[in-house]
Amino acid sequence: MDKENKRTAYERLELIRHKNRPTVKDYIPLIFTDFYEMHGDRLYGDDAAIIGGIARLDDRPVTVIAEVKGRDINENKKCNFAMPHPEGYRKALRLAKQAEKFHRPVICFIDTPGAFCGIAAEERGQGEAIAKNIAEFMTLRTPIISIVLGEGGSGGALALGVCDELAMLENALYSVVSPRGFASILWKDASREKEACSIMKITAEDLVRLKVAETIIKEPLGGAHNDLDKISENIKEYLSEKIPEKCKKDIDELLKARYTKFRKIGDFIE
Repeated sequence: MDKENKRTAYERLELIRHKNRPTVKDYIPLIFTDFYEMHGDRLYGDDAAIIGGIARLDDRPVTVIAEVKGRDINENKKCNFAMPHPEGYRKALRLAKQAEKFHRPVICFIDTPGAFCGIAAEERGQGEAIAKNIAEFMTLRTPIISIVLGEGGSGGALALGVCDELAMLENALYSVVSPRGFASILWKDASREKEACSIMKITAEDLVRLKVAETIIKEPLGGAHNDLDKISENIKEYLSEKIPEKCKKDIDELLKARYTKFRKIGDFIE
């Protein structure tokens, strides 16, 4: 095993928080053409923490839905540090339903520490919005591919994580709660984040072994921030293979396989 694969979960967490790590706004122009962003959930408003719209992948129309991180404090304030409000998830569902209507595959990019847990978000139905996305994406009659770019934390990630195939960048993490949240809940001490990382089983290798994720997308030496063109090429190569493959499948077979994939996750002891 090479040095890159020997990184601990905490080392990967530090790497994906690197200030120069690419965000989805860096990837979209290099992976897709003719991206046209669409705004609003048609119920309350827009949410800059999730962007979505129509694009072309190898001249095939697709719908892109993505959680957005900022590169600096001003960008992060605008996108709420990639922590979506309910209107962000409802916008995502609106675009997914539109994709279903027009037979476009859906590509989701996950990169969030978790959904926003502020009072206003709760008042507008944060839990309901996430739960509805999970339920609706499970029966969405069009192919769905999700890719974890960096942090995949809590319900904020799960709301875009119901898919036919889940891929993770090599240093990405995916979990039911962020390591800091885990430490805060379990030990009442957020400073034990590093210890939490060591026991949570949240790396790409862990998730493939546990059959939560199917594919690991290789990052450039030292991390994605060291070669944006190469990591974009790797992501596009993966999507260019998987999207046509999923589109060829009978939709009822695809939905059955999607349901079965999630039903088989986990070990059960009687």
